[in-house]
Amino acid sequence: MSESYLSLSASDRTEALETAADKSGRPSHLLEKDVWVVWTLSVLYNSPFRNQLTFKGGTSLSKAYHAIDRFSEDVDLTYDIRLLLSDLQIPKNGLPASRSQADKWTDKVRARLPGWINDNVIPLLQNALRRDHLDAEITIEGGNLLIDYDPLKRGTDYVRASVTLEFGARSTGEPHQNMPITCEMAPHLPMLCFPLAQPLVMAIGRTFWEKATAAHVYCEQGRLRADRFARHWYDLTIISRSPHFADILGNRSLATDVANHKNMFFRENDRHGQRIDYVAATSGNLNIVPEDSAYVALEDDYRLMIQAGLLPEDNTPSFSEIMAACGELEKAANSGKS
Repeated sequence: MSESYLSLSASDRTEALETAADKSGRPSHLLEKDVWVVWTLSVLYNSPFRNQLTFKGGTSLSKAYHAIDRFSEDVDLTYDIRLLLSDLQIPKNGLPASRSQADKWTDKVRARLPGWINDNVIPLLQNALRRDHLDAEITIEGGNLLIDYDPLKRGTDYVRASVTLEFGARSTGEPHQNMPITCEMAPHLPMLCFPLAQPLVMAIGRTFWEKATAAHVYCEQGRLRADRFARHWYDLTIISRSPHFADILGNRSLATDVANHKNMFFRENDRHGQRIDYVAATSGNLNIVPEDSAYVALEDDYRLMIQAGLLPEDNTPSFSEIMAACGELEKAANSGKS
């Protein structure tokens, strides 16, 4: 039987990280963090609530669909709103009948979700850390759950030695399906066993439209509200070059579902104070190429992402190439033709 990577001594794990880094071209501190990401998913999806959580976002694109080669470090999860608000008899599609009802649901989600995390997720992770003799601390920061581990390898300040779990509960997470997740190191060190997970993963089409509408909001507002935001444009570009893209554009009902959900729960105004209409954005008016200072801010964010080693060393598109590709994507989405 192969030996478990997690059971190795610190010096042996360090050697394994360095060997895998040489073979893969991925920095060793990112490979170490990847093991923690997969370990976290394995714990969550071997729990009693494994069928109640949907894994989504950029990490699902890289780890489940292998659609992007960007290192995505956070774990985005949706807890089914129908379960969290079970006393309210949420309809099957998870959509409220009005915006006022959406506001009431949002208030209840914000009140209940932290308690559910505290009562269920934190004890689960703490027990798993003790079981596997792992050194990490669980904290809450800005509403997110963080697993702060003691790293063997350190990189830049851009990548923390911490796995961030961002929980939401304002959708059903559907459509989704179970998909296998492995560690990036595993193919390079077949003599070792690494964590494995089989999470319930959001459909790539829904993730695409969530990212596209986030990019649309940025362009309509013209301001960068958080770092690490350029990842959305990179992800959109790579997906647009993948075999998934034709199916995504062909499934307009899913685009409309995302738009209707965001119109209810994630209302935003543009730079002129006018309400952004997500249905219009997904029906011929998508805007994902920023201008002027918004372009410069996004370019700076993309540069930091490259410097941190989150993108592969070979064939990484320049920012201008990303913008050109997103311009073509925008045209295709607005015309409905891939």
